[in-house]
Amino acid sequence: MQAIEVRDLRKDFKVQKNRAGLSGAFRDLFNREYRHVKAVKDISFTIPQGEICGYIGENGAGKSTTIKMLTGILVPTSGQVLVNGYVPYKEREKFVREIGVVFGQRSQLWWDLGVIESFQLLRKVYQVPEQDFKDRLDELVQRLELAELLSRPVRKLSLGQRMRCELAASLLHNPSVLFLDEPTIGLDIVVKTEIREFLKDMNRRFGTTILLTTHDLQDIEALCSRVIMLDDGNIIYDGGLDELKARWGGGKEVIFEFASSVSLSQVESLTSGMDVTWKLDNERMASAFVPQAEQISDMLARIVGTLSILDVRIVETNTDDIVREIYKSGSADVTRLETVISEIEGAAAGTDSDELKEKEVTHV
Repeated sequence: MQAIEVRDLRKDFKVQKNRAGLSGAFRDLFNREYRHVKAVKDISFTIPQGEICGYIGENGAGKSTTIKMLTGILVPTSGQVLVNGYVPYKEREKFVREIGVVFGQRSQLWWDLGVIESFQLLRKVYQVPEQDFKDRLDELVQRLELAELLSRPVRKLSLGQRMRCELAASLLHNPSVLFLDEPTIGLDIVVKTEIREFLKDMNRRFGTTILLTTHDLQDIEALCSRVIMLDDGNIIYDGGLDELKARWGGGKEVIFEFASSVSLSQVESLTSGMDVTWKLDNERMASAFVPQAEQISDMLARIVGTLSILDVRIVETNTDDIVREIYKSGSADVTRLETVISEIEGAAAGTDSDELKEKEVTHV
């Protein structure tokens, strides 16, 4: 069963043009001009129950706009959205009881109230039975180490402490779908690691579906097996993280530390006929770039069988580098074209194949 179904989803805004100078501001009072912006452009995807999916893209790509439509905050211009069988913006009261939402830069807790008081208010909002709430809260307090924070006003919490409380708040009613928009923004590595481990455990134990948007691609590598990549409101990649690495990773680097001096010509001669690029760092250190991962074992066999080696390391291109290179090199356009071709081929075979500031925009 699909937890999230999106078909031809579009969101258009009209944005006021501000004229320059005092005279321009005066004219804007009586004769405003607008430009139309397509934030999300007819995207389609499905996410099955229990999956953790990463939703990534550059600033302004349309990630947060999509999340706001999926959570019912924004009404789509056109297209269809179903989350757990509900149309988010039409069936709000029933729908919100089944989802949890964390916006990294916005709090759902009451700023001047103690954390526990905010939790109690949310219990009433979600109509969670008292005993269920107590059991759930006890578990969340223990797992997220919140015991010392419950009596503090939210405004006196550090960013890391507040984010742990935000996570707990979003899970008090045990939602089946969790939307996370930049949940680890601004956090140190220790807190990030704790939150990632907690989310993985929640997914394993309860089958919670998680849609995660983030600029920290280590979140994606730690949590997600699938990635949806957005560029200028279009989906340019939808597939496995391993496939993304294999397709765009650009091979691997093998770093050698030799027991004695070697020359560049020496190591190049040992791998002649192979697609390997060598770089000599010093007389005992050399690195080999291997575009095809399957050639690594053959290359190692030639080197290890001839030269004495003290140490060897294989460095894989990380997701951050891959995504940056896709956008930088324009490969995103190629990926989009390949996606369209795949969809056309799938249809022929009969198979199923960031953000504008809200105060500045008006729904068309």
